[in-house]
Amino acid sequence: MKRLTGAMALTLALAAAPVAQAKDFYTMATLGPGSSPYLVMSTMAQIVGDRLDDTEIQVNATGAATQHALQAAAGQLDFFMWSASVHANMIDGTAMYAKIPQAPELSHNLRAVFAFPLGLYHITTYADSGIESLEDLAGKSVFLGPPGGGATAIMERVISGATGLEPGKDFEQVRLGWDAAAQAFQDGRIDVYVNSTNAPSPVIQQMALSRKIRFLGLTPEQMEKPAVKAILNRPGGVLGTLDPGTYGENQVNTEAVTTLGSTVGVGVGMQVPDEAVYKITKAFWEGVAEMSGSAPWLRNITLDGALTDLNLPLHPGALRYYEEVGVTIPDDLRPE
Repeated sequence: MKRLTGAMALTLALAAAPVAQAKDFYTMATLGPGSSPYLVMSTMAQIVGDRLDDTEIQVNATGAATQHALQAAAGQLDFFMWSASVHANMIDGTAMYAKIPQAPELSHNLRAVFAFPLGLYHITTYADSGIESLEDLAGKSVFLGPPGGGATAIMERVISGATGLEPGKDFEQVRLGWDAAAQAFQDGRIDVYVNSTNAPSPVIQQMALSRKIRFLGLTPEQMEKPAVKAILNRPGGVLGTLDPGTYGENQVNTEAVTTLGSTVGVGVGMQVPDEAVYKITKAFWEGVAEMSGSAPWLRNITLDGALTDLNLPLHPGALRYYEEVGVTIPDDLRPE
């Protein structure tokens, strides 16, 4: 009788206990830690997790954005870092997608959530390297970005167009991932390290703590060269400057350095449900509004810039949110 009474009590207690709410899990791929995309997208995952009890985004910060786009288009990944220039190449089947015949068709399976500034390409060397201009890269070891990455393809074209130097022929092109390259540069095993990021970058701040650094840039003459002009005018291309003192006393530049940048964003595969993308988009922007006071870098992430340079349609879930808050939607960004 005692056992029966105890079993009944346990059954009643379990019945009265709150049922744990099932979560929807989504995957997100971005660039390595320290990059602007990692900072924005990992913060996005954190905001969504904090604000939505039934949703969790798992972030993977390995691999290249070009591969991530293919995975999302094939339904193997949910959210990815979109790039205007990379997506243009995917649509046309050119550059890093030239040997992937299915890339143009797969590009139609991708949709946009929002855009944000990637930042400027920091072409970084140590002050005692003897490298003071892009022409000085001849014979040096240079990291332009990870193999197959969009940033890498852009920087290959920049160096070649500005100086005539060919990667792998006139200088050693270091083929590592973002994290490994940053460590190799700090260890003195790479002469030049390039990272596209908003300033001041935590990764480059770390590099400048113990050694003096110099940033290389484009001269007015180089920017007038047709090959360089074509890169500057690519989809999502921007131009900006890194000012003296941006990285403290160990930055030896005495004048502003002109360099290029890009617009990127968060993309999503069409397989992700409309309601899920709507909730995630809404949670992110409401969270950004609340956090911008305590995280100054978030002030660059704005609703006014959410549709900047997008060259793929919005996901219906994201579209619904932007219409609710009164954002003007161009016709070419409306999904068919």
